[in-house]
Order: sequence, then C-alpha cells, then structure tokens
Amino acid sequence: MNQTILVERVERLIYLVRGHKVMLDSDLAELYGVKTFNLNKTFKRNQDRFPEDFCFRLSEEEYQALRFQIGISKAGRGGRRFLPYAFTEQGVAMLSSVLRSKRAVMVNIAIMRAFVKLRQMLATHKKLAQKLAELERRLEGHDQKIHSIFEAIRQLMAPPVPARRRIGFHSKV
Repeated sequence: MNQTILVERVERLIYLVRGHKVMLDSDLAELYGVKTFNLNKTFKRNQDRFPEDFCFRLSEEEYQALRFQIGISKAGRGGRRFLPYAFTEQGVAMLSSVLRSKRAVMVNIAIMRAFVKLRQMLATHKKLAQKLAELERRLEGHDQKIHSIFEAIRQLMAPPVPARRRIGFHSKV
C-alpha cells in the first residue's frame, strides 16, 4: 500500500469521541487485514495493556451518533451485534505490540503519521484563532473612532448650506 494514500485513508477513519481522537475496532481490523472478531479477541487476551484511556467501548448513544454520521449498517442487515471498541492513539500504538504481522507494522506507521498530522493541523488552527483574538482585542475601540472619522468626513464633503433670506418686510433700523 502506498503510505500517502494509506495516511489519507486513515485520516478519514479518525473520530472525536469523549474528547479523544479514536479509531473504531472494525476500521482497524479492515486496515490490518483481519476480522473484527479476531482483533477484539486479541485485544481481550491482552486487556491489561489497554487502560481506560487507551481503549473504551462506545455507549449506545455514541454508537448511534457515529452510525448516523458514517453510515454503518443497521443491526439485522449485516450490522454489529456488540457495541464497538474505540482505540485512542496510545491504544493503536499498543495494538502494534500485540499484532506482529508485517502489514500491522506498516498500517501502524501510517496511523501514527495521521495522528501527528491531525495534531499539527489543530495546533495551526489554535495559533490562527489566537492571532484573530489578539487582532480583535487591538481593534476593539476602533469602531467608534472610525465611525467618528467618517462622520467628520461626511460633514466636510457636504456642500455648505446657503444663507436663506427671511421672508417678509425687513427694515434697516
């Protein structure tokens, strides 16, 4: 598999759940070229290597939200019978020590690159957001001042109002 294509494919399989960037067991199994059942069986045999922040099972609500978002098939039509496991970046790295095939090593490298790329993009967005907030703070009082300047310019541009003669009898007394 071409590494660049694999990294792009992996990026689409990373979801945000409970504030963590995760990959689902079924997506990982597909990438590793194994059945989801076998991946989960290997995970359960080595469960002591996977603390709560490395891997967790999705709740029904989280699964339904993801199913709606990514189009996982419905139960009874080839769907899952059990709620999926979600592996964080550390959990995926730990899978590499459990799964030892050559393909698993290549896929893990691509997954780690995808996570790093995602982290870099988020850092760039944070810097951009900080600069925007700083610019807003600097220009905070400028709106009123700019409005005053434009008002003064409009007054200067307006033609002078000619002196009007008063109607009626005028005496020079």
